[in-house]
Amino acid sequence: MPQRHTNAMIRQRLGQPESGWRQHWYTIIFEADTRPGRLFDVVLLIAIVASVGVVMLDSVPSVHARLGTAFTALEWMFTLLFTAEYVMRLCVVKRPLRYALSFYGVIDFISIMPTWASFFVPELAFLIDVRLLRLLRVFRILKLTVYFEEAEILARALSNSRRKIFVFLATVFIITVILGTVMYVVEGPEHGFTSIPLSMYWAIVTLTTTGFGDMVPKTPIGQFITSLTILLGYGIIAFPTGIVGAELAASIIKRPLTTRSCEHCLTEGHEPSAKFCQHCGSALPEYRSEPGLEGRLEGAVENRPPPKPPRT
Repeated sequence: MPQRHTNAMIRQRLGQPESGWRQHWYTIIFEADTRPGRLFDVVLLIAIVASVGVVMLDSVPSVHARLGTAFTALEWMFTLLFTAEYVMRLCVVKRPLRYALSFYGVIDFISIMPTWASFFVPELAFLIDVRLLRLLRVFRILKLTVYFEEAEILARALSNSRRKIFVFLATVFIITVILGTVMYVVEGPEHGFTSIPLSMYWAIVTLTTTGFGDMVPKTPIGQFITSLTILLGYGIIAFPTGIVGAELAASIIKRPLTTRSCEHCLTEGHEPSAKFCQHCGSALPEYRSEPGLEGRLEGAVENRPPPKPPRT
């Protein structure tokens, strides 16, 4: 039950009031597995999508000329609604500062800040388009946060391969400088390659197989180099994919599991850092290192039978 697991984590982090109106509104705002909570999320989702649509349509000059006043009224209606929701979220938790500094707390604040800032300080009206960050709030309403664990695995894979990626980018930069210099010498200013930095721009566009067409070689040698550069670009695009893919596979394989079992539903196989059951959301007993676990895992690899020799 991922939803119950998420609710339990939120309760522990932010603190749920035990009784009174705060406890009632906490259930509605933070727990979507109740009927009022689901209704609250549906209304909030409609408001978010509608407010983003208003911002996008208001940026079209012809539409703004006809409906600008109506869009302004709608924007203030959405801003007041989201402001009331943000204040309620702060009021119904025991640790409001922790919520305000959380990822979604910051997003909630940023989603209402531009309208209020432009009202009190008109010079800050250029920040008004930051309101589109409201769309990020859909992740919480649709409970897409359950996929954050997979995102952490991807981030870990990128971090583990950062040195290889740095070497790869350094190599690409050197290739770009060499190709730009060669094309500057071969084509020259008469064909549009007026400087080495501009020729490097051509090399980057060609290596990435983008091909804007604003700089085209005219000489046979330049066209031959362009062909080789395009073929080289396909390999350059595929290379980092292999690096990250290998690290991603290794990160998934190395994910540590323990023999801890939930005292309520008896589910096993939780990670060492897990605090709640992945099935029912109940609190797990404190994790204590299992000295034999790593040895068993290593032994399983070492004791793997050798491959059979090929038949002759």
